[in-house]
Amino acid sequence: MTKSEPIIAVLGGTGQEGPGLAMRWAKAGYAVIIGSRQAEKAQRVAAELNEKLGLDTIMGLQNADAASAADISVLTVVATAHQAALESLVEALRGKILVDATARIDFRDPQPPAPPAAAEIAQEILGPETHVVAAYQNVPAHTLKQNLGSSIDTDVLVCADHLEAAEQVIQLTQAAGMRAFYAGGLKNAITIEGLTAILISMNKYYRSKTASIGITGI
Repeated sequence: MTKSEPIIAVLGGTGQEGPGLAMRWAKAGYAVIIGSRQAEKAQRVAAELNEKLGLDTIMGLQNADAASAADISVLTVVATAHQAALESLVEALRGKILVDATARIDFRDPQPPAPPAAAEIAQEILGPETHVVAAYQNVPAHTLKQNLGSSIDTDVLVCADHLEAAEQVIQLTQAAGMRAFYAGGLKNAITIEGLTAILISMNKYYRSKTASIGITGI
């Protein structure tokens, strides 16, 4: 890892999606911090991931400490914890990039959410000094944990009002073995959240866990 590569914090990184993203970035050579409301839980999950990978580059901290220590943070909390998590991280994220992976979908009855997008809500809470990027809402958690070190067959749509921040997240996504595409400003992220409802419905109908999206023609 070179000094120019960012330190990544996966906030709420002890759930379904966070550990898979963390392992992929750690495998690619990035320093990764698992964040959780409880530091002890974060440390336990970090130790488990290090053991799986044969590494010692993943550490665990309480969410605010993780965000403070990182250059780029990725929020992977459940939708019901979204607002409270953001409100507790305003100072820790000031002047940095936050990637919001939230899709406000009820898995029992998947329906597209009403606007504004979760990432727009995040931007409003965090203020203009923090650059919010929406990404990873449609990436199946099950797929992230398979074939570490290899590419996976899923594309990521990246929305942001700050192009430089979007480009950094696209680069991180590629390092994790996925293709990524800029898909417009934060307002467009509501459509990407809605796609999650479609993918959940397809998974239920086809008895799958890995439905995802793919972009052609670009």
